[in-house]
Amino acid sequence: MENMAARIGVDKWLFFTTLLLVVVGLAMVFSASAVVAEAKYHSEFTDVGRQAIWALAGVAAMLVLMNIDYNAYKSTKFIYPALSITTLLLVTVFFIPGSHNTHRWIRFGGHFTFQPSEIAKLVLVLFLAWFLHTRLDTMRDWRNTLLRAAIIPVVFILLIVKQPDLGTSLVLAGVTGMLLLLAGMEWRYLFGAMIAALPGLAFLLLMVPWRRDRMLVFLNPNCDSKDAAGASYHVCQSLIAVGSGGFSGRGYMEGMQKLFYLPEAPTDFIFANIAEELGLIGALCIVTLFVVLGVRGFRTAFRSKDPFARLVAFGITSTILLQAFFNISVVLSLVPTKGIPLPLISSGGTSLFFTLVSIGILLNISRKVD
Repeated sequence: MENMAARIGVDKWLFFTTLLLVVVGLAMVFSASAVVAEAKYHSEFTDVGRQAIWALAGVAAMLVLMNIDYNAYKSTKFIYPALSITTLLLVTVFFIPGSHNTHRWIRFGGHFTFQPSEIAKLVLVLFLAWFLHTRLDTMRDWRNTLLRAAIIPVVFILLIVKQPDLGTSLVLAGVTGMLLLLAGMEWRYLFGAMIAALPGLAFLLLMVPWRRDRMLVFLNPNCDSKDAAGASYHVCQSLIAVGSGGFSGRGYMEGMQKLFYLPEAPTDFIFANIAEELGLIGALCIVTLFVVLGVRGFRTAFRSKDPFARLVAFGITSTILLQAFFNISVVLSLVPTKGIPLPLISSGGTSLFFTLVSIGILLNISRKVD
């Protein structure tokens, strides 16, 4: 590994941690999906096969992008088309028949789907880095700098909220705030923006029935009540899976909750399946891998002398870690249930592909730091 890392000239810890997370993800997607896939598609390899194709495409893209100078994304020739295409895709989903009362995917035929919000995460980071890196001395100018910087994030967030996908919107809002603070924005502006957003967030949480039910379940989870089969079903089944795993787990492929009990076992609740089969040891190993990825990503950001590269590296790393934090917190009932995948692990081709694309850019930036 050392020789290979030396040849590729990038952060070897970040590179191999990413590959390890992808491999673990494929193994756990197969474990979580095999029985259901066999019943639904008559092949236990259907879900993991699709994920493997996306993984190969994503790793190939990562290998290409880590050899392309990150300065290519600093030009208006890249930023403007990227913003235009992303906005168009986010609007297009509303003209395509939805699934489960949502409009999150663009579908091609019966098997290929594309989720525009995944590309929006990366494009948002690149836009903010491009816009802010030459305005670090004007971060107190709320009208010409802060307000203009916020326009694109607000547009993306509102379109994604409309899908509806509040979880991804909160990730975008969090990354936007963190990047603005890194660029030098004063905390009072962030607090002001949060206060201004509170009424809208309260409406989305309390006035939408199914979100209100999730909030009530989060505040008072009771898996022994009749509601355990209703609004609290997801979190109760998740906690049962986590609790039954104990210290060392039931063993790989031996989980019980994935057998038509735990909803979305290969996707949003895959960490619950990991905890059940691999136990506390396996769950902590996954968390450790994300910690390593975060440490190396932030190391790349703060050792970069180029403001644009620093903002991009920080934004990409923050986006991945925020998603991991939300996903694991949902599984452990530390936050209300949201549909956010566990990066590099959960089943979901678009998420996996664009996370690997993002890490490819991050690896290229790591070439330029000591």
